[in-house]
Amino acid sequence: MEKNTNIIDKSSDIGKKISRRDILKTAGVGGVGVILGASGLGGLLSITESKATTKEAHEIVPFYGKQQSGITTKTQNHVYFVSLDVTTSKKEDLVQLFKDWTKASALLSEGKAVGDLSSNEFLPPKDTGEAAGLSASNLTVTFGVGPSLFVKDSQDRFGLKHKQPSELVDLPKFPLDALEDEWTGGDLCIQACADDLQVAFHAVRNLIRIARGKAILRWAQTGFQRTKQADSKNETPRNLFGFKDGSINPDVNDEKEMNKQVWVQPGDGPDWLVNGSYLVVRRIQMFIEVWDRSTLKEQENTFGRYRDSGAPFGKKNEFDPLDLKHKNDKGEYSLPVNSHTRLSHGDGSQQILRRAYSYSDGMDLKTGSFDAGLLFLCFQRSPSKQFIPIQNRLAKMDKLNEYTSHKGSAIFACLPGTKPGGFIGETLFN
Repeated sequence: MEKNTNIIDKSSDIGKKISRRDILKTAGVGGVGVILGASGLGGLLSITESKATTKEAHEIVPFYGKQQSGITTKTQNHVYFVSLDVTTSKKEDLVQLFKDWTKASALLSEGKAVGDLSSNEFLPPKDTGEAAGLSASNLTVTFGVGPSLFVKDSQDRFGLKHKQPSELVDLPKFPLDALEDEWTGGDLCIQACADDLQVAFHAVRNLIRIARGKAILRWAQTGFQRTKQADSKNETPRNLFGFKDGSINPDVNDEKEMNKQVWVQPGDGPDWLVNGSYLVVRRIQMFIEVWDRSTLKEQENTFGRYRDSGAPFGKKNEFDPLDLKHKNDKGEYSLPVNSHTRLSHGDGSQQILRRAYSYSDGMDLKTGSFDAGLLFLCFQRSPSKQFIPIQNRLAKMDKLNEYTSHKGSAIFACLPGTKPGGFIGETLFN
């Protein structure tokens, strides 16, 4: 299982390359020419690297590993999620794109630029520069491939149809779905998470730039949660309805549990996806003005939890087990049968790894209300056995449906990790 460590992989030669902070410091000493000149560079590097703070070193999540980072990694403050459509028709272009993305992401995750500064001022810089001088901010970059990469309009686009897993198919249309094309589907996805939104945006911007001529943006969504600085107790984040979101999650530190619930295993399907995972994305608009006019009792009945503590009905603490059998004097279940908590839990046999973020995109021009809600991201080993049964229950009778609308939806197979010298997607394309 991926170890959620914050130690730089010193065995990688990437750690020896010049960082954005190094570039700025060196430029101050002798200009860009000194940076690019071979003589004296090693000495300058040794000086600047020795001054790296302990905090900066602890804000690096290794890019290389058995599994991709950004799945079981501790959730960062911000996400920048994008879906892309592939425009090239050549498989070799696609392979080269993933090689270039791998190289760039490894650099970005260590707080480095995607390319050295050029001495030719008449050429565009390789790196866009808005993250210069910033730390890596625990940046993770996670890549996935959608069903339409394999087959689109009945065409086997890249000779990969025989490798498409049976689980990697478009999600069914659930009751009450109000999906919009501009928030749905995609050939590829990039999930960039960081404790600084500018760092996350910088990563996506440069990866999209690298993809020019091979892939284009289909849709994009930023998201946020309470920052680590604002919540020293590191409690479960609250959604825009004011309730704790994601109380029931499998233990990411339990390798056996992760293999059971999250990571694709040998025999599940095509071997190229072993140590990968399936990502389901749902863009859920929340009608917060309507919610704000609801009584506290109505809100708590909707979730089946107390807003203040996050505890399920009849319990004192957030993580206390649910009481699914107790009934009140009227013969009604204490935990309402249409409450979000009860329905999402079911009999407890289906679990998903939630990694949700709130979003706020200004005003909904159609209604004049907030365009705000939840970018729901979840990872699992088998969508047909995990997310889909859960969502079927929720879509049919979840009381929360009165206050939400599902506007976007997509599914991706998040590729296995890779080692230095390899590239993300090599198991699929080789």
